[in-house]
Amino acid sequence: MTVSAPDLTQASRSAGIAFILKKALISAFVALVLFSLMIGVRTEAGPTGQLIYWTRFGDLATIVGVVFGGSIVIELLRQWWGPVSATAVVPPSMQSALGLARRAIAPLLLVFTFVFPVIFYDQRYILDLGILVLTYVMLGWGLNVVVGLAGLLDLGYVAFYAVGAYSYALLSTNFGLSFWVCLPLAGILAALWGVMLGFPVLRLRGDYLAIVTLAFGEIIRLVIINWQSLTGGPNGVSGIPRPSFFGIPLTPGPDGLAARLGIEFSTTQRIVFLFYLILALALLTNWVTIRLRRLPIGRAWEALREDEVACRALGINITTTKLTAFATGAMFGGFAGAFFATRQGFISPESFTFQESALVLAIVVLGGMGSQLGVALAALTLIGGFELFRGFDQYRMLVFGMAMVLLMIWRPRGLIGHRAPTVFLRQSKAISSELAREGRG
Repeated sequence: MTVSAPDLTQASRSAGIAFILKKALISAFVALVLFSLMIGVRTEAGPTGQLIYWTRFGDLATIVGVVFGGSIVIELLRQWWGPVSATAVVPPSMQSALGLARRAIAPLLLVFTFVFPVIFYDQRYILDLGILVLTYVMLGWGLNVVVGLAGLLDLGYVAFYAVGAYSYALLSTNFGLSFWVCLPLAGILAALWGVMLGFPVLRLRGDYLAIVTLAFGEIIRLVIINWQSLTGGPNGVSGIPRPSFFGIPLTPGPDGLAARLGIEFSTTQRIVFLFYLILALALLTNWVTIRLRRLPIGRAWEALREDEVACRALGINITTTKLTAFATGAMFGGFAGAFFATRQGFISPESFTFQESALVLAIVVLGGMGSQLGVALAALTLIGGFELFRGFDQYRMLVFGMAMVLLMIWRPRGLIGHRAPTVFLRQSKAISSELAREGRG
């Protein structure tokens, strides 16, 4: 008995449809279990302290239906594309255009950043959002030294951010020092704490390193809360001085910058000055990081990231390599913390929680570890995306988590994955057999 080709095609098609429906049903069931308590049932504390709840089964059914349909679409696309490579998906005619766009996006983004305050001069909210994005870009570039270049997973980076902020706040309020004097001091103190963190974790790697750095961040936060005589405890530090333009205050008085330039004073001028200040600090972080990558210490970081055992076998001092990575990343975090303190005029322990460390780490990982441009694009996407969904408080983190999952599926190395070594042979060289024989090589 023989089976015809149409019967085999029909049988395989039926099996494929059954497989797709099975995966879609499993995905829908998982979504139902996960979101039943998150969305299906809403609980809050009542006016007298009792627990009240109400159901939102319609929203839950909508989300489960979206997951079911999305699973079917994804499986159909996978079967349509098949196991093809990236070069097959992107036509050869478009590869050159994509390469040109990738090379042009960095200078275009830099030019747009410079003219950003001019375009949105009258929109205070957008200017504040730009300052916030640049702050996280700087934090991402600082953490990129530790995670992206040296390969050391740091979950307590917010500790150095807090050290820089409180260093500037306490020095400026208690001793009357200006921002330009306190800025390098905040970076030095944060780098000192980075070295203090580096010594206990010299022999740790992977998950153990992440746990210790997470504990370090929590220790710093608890010290800030409980050392009330120095840090103010939960009340924080208020009345932090604003930065001046190299000694010239940005005030409406006759000694202010506007009066000396002969222009009308506006409160937006201080916001624009803060924007260009954090832009200068971020560009300084980027320039120093790029320069360090080309130095021997930068190549040692990359060797440590790829293989610590091989790095040690090459004679590289692992102790100094790790300590310099922690100190450099912490220094940039301290600079960002000092700027955050002077921009806010008030700081408290609530601003330096683990959520900040997780957000900065997500920016580094999603942008592409080791990629400066990828970190900047990830910060723009994540921080700007948070603001776009600010009106959807109940679904904000849900959409954020789904976007992260999809990005990790689509681009597991981040938006712009970059792990190419700084030094490499551009052309392969043949080695003589005289040099490769036993006893010579």
